[in-house]
Amino acid sequence: MAMQRIMRLFAKWHIWLAWLTGVPILMWTVSGLVMVAQPIESVRGENLRAQLPPVPTDQLVLPQFNGPVQSVTLQNFVDGPGWIVVEDDGGRYRYSATDGSLYNPVSLEGASEIAEAFYAGDAALEEVTYFPADSVPLDFRNPVNVWQAHFADDTNLYINAQTGEVQAVRTGWWRVYDFFWGLHIMDLQTRDDFNHPTLLVFAALAVLGSLLGCVLMFRRRKARVKA
Repeated sequence: MAMQRIMRLFAKWHIWLAWLTGVPILMWTVSGLVMVAQPIESVRGENLRAQLPPVPTDQLVLPQFNGPVQSVTLQNFVDGPGWIVVEDDGGRYRYSATDGSLYNPVSLEGASEIAEAFYAGDAALEEVTYFPADSVPLDFRNPVNVWQAHFADDTNLYINAQTGEVQAVRTGWWRVYDFFWGLHIMDLQTRDDFNHPTLLVFAALAVLGSLLGCVLMFRRRKARVKA
């Protein structure tokens, strides 16, 4: 009799937990299905990135800078090789790899040229917009000054306004993926925090409800066999 009372209590808890976690479980399942519907390479727009040749290492000139730095990296850009220098204060600058001089910040015309040279799709460039670091779009979420190059196929290229680096390619499907990722981790505001209390509580309750369901299924199956 005591076991029957415990099982009835478990059944009651199982029903309440199912009602409480049903929507989050459905949300996790649907969002997971959407996120695997396209190859991650398509989501990231890797097919829209121009393939740059290897950096020529002959006749390179070192960057002309003074003071301590965090890193110096050689990269190839659409207009030739350059050095990316990250200073101790976090400042990021580009120097020419042919004469060592510092590049000026990227202008509107320069951003347009970089976007059209980097983009490997067929859509036309529609608009280029500057965004300061404190008001970047949601599909970028990186606090740096950038140019957004918007193409007719709803692709956005984000170009660092100081160095000319293409820091992100955001396709229309990427934004769909990003929205459902926010649903999946229950964080639609920043879409970065997957360790917050709400997610942990609902996940723990879902696990508890599933365990109770397994116990109930085992006990009922055992009782049916005895009958």
